[in-house]
Amino acid sequence: MNVPGSRNAITDVPGLLVGNAEDHALKSGVTVLTAETPFLAGVDVRGGAPGTRETDLLAPGRLVETVDALVLSGGSAFGLDAASGVCDALRDSGRGYPAGTARVPIVPAAILFDLMNGGDKAWRTNPYRALGEAALAAAGLDFAQGSTGAGTGALTANLKGGLGSASLVLESGVTVGALVAVNALGRATLPDGRHFLAGPLEIDDEFGGLGPGAERLSLIGPGYLKGLDPEPGTNTTIAIVATDAALDKAAATRMAAAAHDGLARALYPAHTPFDGDLVFGVSTGRVPVDGDAFTARLLIEHAAAHCLARAVARGLHAARPMSGDVLPCWSQPRGSIS
Repeated sequence: MNVPGSRNAITDVPGLLVGNAEDHALKSGVTVLTAETPFLAGVDVRGGAPGTRETDLLAPGRLVETVDALVLSGGSAFGLDAASGVCDALRDSGRGYPAGTARVPIVPAAILFDLMNGGDKAWRTNPYRALGEAALAAAGLDFAQGSTGAGTGALTANLKGGLGSASLVLESGVTVGALVAVNALGRATLPDGRHFLAGPLEIDDEFGGLGPGAERLSLIGPGYLKGLDPEPGTNTTIAIVATDAALDKAAATRMAAAAHDGLARALYPAHTPFDGDLVFGVSTGRVPVDGDAFTARLLIEHAAAHCLARAVARGLHAARPMSGDVLPCWSQPRGSIS
């Protein structure tokens, strides 16, 4: 039987650590995934408006096989500077790809747009470098979800978004986990505002225990999206799926691609021209893939999608109201949700 790990978080994958840093006046923040040693990573981009750093090197066949950290950040293009803070701190600690006498930390990053969420964006000095360094310093096995890190100022069509995570331990002993900052153009709930689209996948009432709900989804339209006037690049859900199974870069990339099914199960619509939806795939390589490798990979990919869908719902479920919010939280009274 496949069950969540002890934390029901991506850090159930042995060796992985997550840190958050945020500024609630800014209504934005940064989340960093790292490990004690470099780890293999791939990436798959499906949204029409991505914002990234160093993702080209994650393609199979590129020289560098492993990375030192992955960064998820708010702030749109400004948030890419968070990776610079992480990179500097890693170099100070002696981490990085050896290049002659130098060491160059490899820190791919992805950003979401949270510049119109009610926060104070009138900074003179870009705040994201410092937030990235602080998030790395906070990295550990336990971390907060909801209105924290890269999910601090995240929004969906009708509710505050947030940072979510979930995990599964497969019958084979392989662990799979997901981490996501949900800032989608679409919704994560049915039209009643309470039942999550990911409801059929819920485990142990992890996001409210309401079940799948009886309402049907209508076609996308202004009524469903509350008259939202979408603009290119003003949303984005960014995620990481990880496993301790020994995957090569091509298989990790394939796992990231399959995990996008989890976004499609949990968000309606997903992968729009206005979102920069992206999933990183991570392997720590600690557990050999024995027996039928194709079947083993299929189960890992399916688990990654399952975890990511649940992580989306958990991010919204954990979000909390704060001063200046432009949308309600799932946790607020029913009358404030539509």
